[in-house]
This record gives sequence, structure tokens and C-alpha cells, in this order.
Amino acid sequence: MAKIAIMGFGTVGSGVLEVCRRNAASIARRAGEPVEVKYILDVRDFSASPDAALFTDSLDTILADPEIRVVVETIGGTKFAYPYVRRCLESGRSVCTSNKEMVAAYGAELLALAREHGAAFLFEASVGGGTPIITPMHQCLAPNHISRIEGIVNGTTNFMLTKMKRENMDFAAALKVAQQLGYAETKDPGDDVDGRDACRKIAILASLACGHHIYPENIPTRGIRDITPADMRAAEKMDAAVKLIAWYKEGKDGQLAAGVEPMMVPHANQLAGVDDVFNAVLMRGDMLGDVVFYGKGAGKLPTASAVVADVIDALKVGTRVHDSLFWKPAPRQEGFLPDTDVCGWYIRVRGVAASLLPSVAGPGEAVFEENGEAGYYIRSAAPAQIEQIRAKIGVLGGELALALKRLAD
Repeated sequence: MAKIAIMGFGTVGSGVLEVCRRNAASIARRAGEPVEVKYILDVRDFSASPDAALFTDSLDTILADPEIRVVVETIGGTKFAYPYVRRCLESGRSVCTSNKEMVAAYGAELLALAREHGAAFLFEASVGGGTPIITPMHQCLAPNHISRIEGIVNGTTNFMLTKMKRENMDFAAALKVAQQLGYAETKDPGDDVDGRDACRKIAILASLACGHHIYPENIPTRGIRDITPADMRAAEKMDAAVKLIAWYKEGKDGQLAAGVEPMMVPHANQLAGVDDVFNAVLMRGDMLGDVVFYGKGAGKLPTASAVVADVIDALKVGTRVHDSLFWKPAPRQEGFLPDTDVCGWYIRVRGVAASLLPSVAGPGEAVFEENGEAGYYIRSAAPAQIEQIRAKIGVLGGELALALKRLAD
């Protein structure tokens, strides 16, 4: 029998215990042996819990027990999770985690540490929740060079944008609904609505795609706070949908770029039809072409399911998984990964008439003009040109309130 420990007994940690118990027979069949949770590390008081005997407040208790082969980390953040995971890997125990912040910041280091000590470091649940992305990427797509990734990887913002589109809600109203339903944090929803959650996820996928560590702080990131009902109506006129897209691409010259930003996604693109809390990630391989991964990106049991799947792999495959699941360390860089590609843009301008925008922004089409604002579609421009357009609009006494790239069909 394989004995495991869980660090952190919140939503996902409790889900891992539930999955291990409810599906014990199928897990044992796939792992080749029964899997039992022996310890749960949490500093809170669970003395009234029916599982009180499993709880400990000391990592040393877990590390002193030779029966523990795999440790599940669901603490979150990096303050405690990172040093605890390091200690577990250094002891030769495999670690399975859903902690995107830790993987994005320290992934290369922890992968190397796992290989050094004959352990596995697995993190399927860190990107797509219950939707398999990491494992297919490093196994099924292993013969491919991944040159492009585009995805909706945050269910909260996708739910909000869906509400704004369908019910003509503004940002504040959509956020309130998301908070009431438990999709967004009540105190500080910034990780979701400002794009930080999506940034960490694309940093992980980009690192795996290019083979070296991509740091979140080098990825330009903005969220959906500036999106208005006028932008949602403009999108419909343009036969598109506004989506928060996390993206990565490698140019023909090997130049890497990545970002997180709201975009105009044409209805011809598969991502335009991904609504509510669902996630979808499109990858382009040089041999396979385009492939899409789709499913719920969060939730107690879907995420726990992905963690337990990693536990099974850790028990069966162990450190051999890192023959394909790895990326190399890389020095930290200054500034952002540059994006110089030319594409179409939607802009919303205040204080400048739509009739003046062709002379200011270049060839394109007016989308709307109402309430002192004008929407305009620029057929082709590079990011640097958008900043020049911003300056020209300012000279005319106006303001460039929003600029969204148009994603390719």
C-alpha cells in the first residue's frame, strides 16, 4: 500500500482526500497498489473532524515517516509551500501540486531538485484545473515543436465577460455576481481580473514549450477592468467576442513573446465560443498542427482529480517522468518579452470624433460613436504604432481609452 500526505486542507486538499476515498478501487487498479492518505498537514484546529487522527501541524512528522512516498501540496502561495516542497524533494519524496504561483516562480529549480533526488515533481492541476494540458503537452506532443499557444485560462474572468456580453452588465456588476457565486475573491479579486493568475499559467506553458524558464514578471499583463458594455456591443458588430487571452509565440527568428490581455476574438476562432467558467487552450505543433484542450478550469473535485492523477504517475513512473517533463533554469531578464507583430486593432477613443480617426489611426472602419466615445477598427498596426496613435489622440485633446488586438481567425 502506498502512503501519501497532504499539505494544506482547503478546497483542493479536502478534494484530494475525497477523490482518494470515493474512487479508491480505480485508483488502486491504475497505481498498481492501494493509495492511502496517512497525514494531513494543517496548522488549523481540526479536532472535531472525523479525520482528526490524520492531522499534524509539523512537516517533520511526515518527513520522519519512511512509509510516505508522495506528498501533495495544496497550501498555495510560496511563503510556506516553496520551502516545504524543497524539503520533501530533498528527502526523495515525490511532490504533486496545484500551486501555479510556485511552479511559475520556481519550476525549473524544483524540477532539477526532483531529478537530483530521484523523485517526481508534478503539477498538472496548476494550469487547467481538471483539464489535462501539461501531461498531453510533454507526452503526446513530445515529437512537436510548439511555436504558438493561445488560451482562455481563467474561468472567473471568462464567466464575467460572458455575463457582460449576454446581459449587458458592466464590469462592477459582473464582478459582484462572480463574487456571490464564489468564482472571484471578495476581498481582492486582482489575481483574476488583473490577469495575474493567467500570467502564471502561460509562464508555465511557455517554459515547457521553449525549454527554459520564462518568468511571470517578464510577461506583459493586463486584465479586464477597462472593458465596458460598449466594447462588448462593438465586438458583436465586428463578428467577434472579447476574451482574456494568455498567449505565447516563437517567431521565425527564434524571438519569444508572451502576454496576457483582453482581445477581440473573431467568431471563426474556436476560442470565441468558450463561455462561462470553461477554459480552452490552443497549441500549434509543427507536426500535428493545431490542437485544443477544453474543459472546466477550476472546482474542488476537477482540480483534485488532476492532482490524484499526478499521484498515480508519481507512484508508477517516478523520476522517469522528467525524461520529458522539464525545462532548464534561465537568468532573470529586465523588461518584458517584446511583441512586434502587426495585427488588427480595436480602439475606443474619448473626445475625438469618429470622422477624424482615419487620419489619426490609419485605414480602418468606424464601429460606433455614442456618449462622447468612438470605436474604430484599425486594419493593421504594430504595438509601437498604437502608442504613436495614443499620442496623436492626446494632441487633439482626446484619450485612447482602450486598445485591443484582434486575434487571428
